[in-house]
Amino acid sequence: MQSMPSRRHVIADNIRNKISTGRIKTGERLPSEAQLASSYAVSTPTLRSALAVLQSEGLVEKIHGKGNFVRYPRRRITYVGGACTLRTEPSPESALRVSIRTTNLQAHGQLMGLLGVSASSPLTEYLCLSHEGKSPHSLARIYVPRDLSPADVPTESHCCKSVEAKLAELRPPLAEVRERVCARPPTPEEAATLRISSALAVLAITRVAADSTGRVVEAALLVLPGDRAEAFFTTHRMTDERTSRG
Repeated sequence: MQSMPSRRHVIADNIRNKISTGRIKTGERLPSEAQLASSYAVSTPTLRSALAVLQSEGLVEKIHGKGNFVRYPRRRITYVGGACTLRTEPSPESALRVSIRTTNLQAHGQLMGLLGVSASSPLTEYLCLSHEGKSPHSLARIYVPRDLSPADVPTESHCCKSVEAKLAELRPPLAEVRERVCARPPTPEEAATLRISSALAVLAITRVAADSTGRVVEAALLVLPGDRAEAFFTTHRMTDERTSRG
């Protein structure tokens, strides 16, 4: 016998229907959680559980101190493996912009292993947070040895490519790029920064680039919300010369 849907799913279905039919508009703030709980005659925890379902689907986002809002449709993100680039679908609603924060720091913990450097080695971190309109879109932390850090990286850009172009000015040609991709829950900081539910998986990409001497010249940690991201890799197989001649 089919079980009855839980109260939270009934509420989520009702709000979802209102969004899809336009009764609640994109960008509109939902009634307060207390008001919604009262109107659906449920407890606040049950109401929040229903909202969490909609947040995990990317329909609703919770902005701290302001409330819950119907999200604008998010453009898709494609990470192109090997090329080390992000591609996004064009969106007529809003332009994508990237805010960049530059911080000088010393190597510690995970960074020591990624860059193959000793503790306290001077590094520069570029924290790149992309926005679509007023909503966060994706997050990247790029680390380079201090001697390869350009001084004129902009604080804001329209894409990540301009940051990569600046970093490429000082570093030697890349000989090897290693990439690791995994799906995992966001950390509390990532969930708050990207305004996503802690129940929504993110695509986490760790990229390490080395020059011909084997020196790691860049390490990047990318976090892409799973409701809009995919990774794309192409493998070119070399035909054995002897086989091709035969």
